[in-house]
Amino acid sequence: MMTLRVPGEEAGERLDQALARLLPRYSRNRLQAWIRDGRLLRDGHPETSPRTRLRGGETLTLACVPEPGDCAHTPEAIALDVVYGDAALFVINKPAGLVTHPGSGNWCGTLLNALLHLDPALVGVPRAGIVHRLDKDTSGLIVIARTLETYTSLVRQLQARSVRREYLAVLTGVPPQPEGRVDAPIGRHPRARVRMAVVAAGKPAVTEYRILRRFAAACLAACRLQTGRTHQIRVHMAHLGHPLLGDPVYGGSRLELPPFSRQALHAARLGLTHPVSGAACAWEAPLPEDMRELLELLERNAG
Repeated sequence: MMTLRVPGEEAGERLDQALARLLPRYSRNRLQAWIRDGRLLRDGHPETSPRTRLRGGETLTLACVPEPGDCAHTPEAIALDVVYGDAALFVINKPAGLVTHPGSGNWCGTLLNALLHLDPALVGVPRAGIVHRLDKDTSGLIVIARTLETYTSLVRQLQARSVRREYLAVLTGVPPQPEGRVDAPIGRHPRARVRMAVVAAGKPAVTEYRILRRFAAACLAACRLQTGRTHQIRVHMAHLGHPLLGDPVYGGSRLELPPFSRQALHAARLGLTHPVSGAACAWEAPLPEDMRELLELLERNAG
């Protein structure tokens, strides 16, 4: 609930226009909707017409209703596993289940919200310093820029393909070659717009892979990104005919394999040039417990 007095200079102005000037944090459309919904009192009486002319001096009482997106950039005390941190950057080991950026259906409780609590100064850096993303159900390493200069440097390194990102993935089935390279453009699926796909008009995408362990009907692979397209490893491995185990979008389930609650993908290694010192830096994150247990189960079943 918010109460304010209309300045005399607003006499003769429309209610919605005056409110937009007095409450610039809210859009005029939202203020109009609140007025029409009966959420505004003018001198204690409901006023439902945004076009009402003010006389100046009135007392307005507005019952503001937060919208889902209002908390998109609100700091939240969410525990983070900080693998490394200095004045220029953080490296975070993101757990599976944590959304990277706020968006439709996930406006709060994201990595961005957690970062703003970890370092409030990140409000002054684009996207709170997030220069690349991990899918909600992908675990592992992600680098965060703490300054605008670091952000610019890391973006340029990503564009130059000099950031080294290696993932561990459990694939359904086993590719015939122990290692390979997928060079196939990725874009929106022509029919299912929430999915990505290998399409001729897509953006260039390159993934290198090598098989580390073989099981009866699955394998553990190391996948290295040369580019960073949305769902790249998931799309490329599905394109090979070996989607990630547990992937609900790209078909990673087989009856002879144990169920898994997410795509079995972990960002295990990250390497880059430090934006300030120029030193070559590298970090590793061990497999999370759920993927370790999955590999143990696959090993037992293979025996």
